[in-house]
Amino acid sequence: MTGAADRLWAAVEPYVSAEGVELDDLEIVGKAPGVVVRVTLDAVEPLGVDQLADLSRRLSRLLDDEDPISSSYTLEVSSPGLERKLRRPRHYEKSVGRDVKIKSKVAVAGDYSHRGVLAEATDEDFVVEVDGSGRRIAYGDVVSARTIFEWEKAAKPGKR
Repeated sequence: MTGAADRLWAAVEPYVSAEGVELDDLEIVGKAPGVVVRVTLDAVEPLGVDQLADLSRRLSRLLDDEDPISSSYTLEVSSPGLERKLRRPRHYEKSVGRDVKIKSKVAVAGDYSHRGVLAEATDEDFVVEVDGSGRRIAYGDVVSARTIFEWEKAAKPGKR
């Protein structure tokens, strides 16, 4: 994280934790005047739109008081959703058993693209089961990673 992101994390994490919500991710993207602060929140029970809107208003006031970013910015508050980026070891831990799509900067089992089930996550690396074979990948070798969700096609009415 950058210095500003570290300061934001330190301000936001204890606040949302006191609300029974986990600060799942925080990133600052763009350059002034188009800076966006993305805060991703998670909880045991799914967060509803009204709860996210309320937390967004309260976080906005908190950040106005803290003033961690010198320029103006847009605050985006959301939950991880069905498909989510995997950026931190904690994200991988919470996604064990889910379908994932990983791109690596080094070849693992001869491939740079890995689609399968996330089987294991440790502090240093994770394992993706691809076609019955486990591929161990270090977090530092990941270019991009995300969970994937596929909608099951519903049967056409009147057909079995």
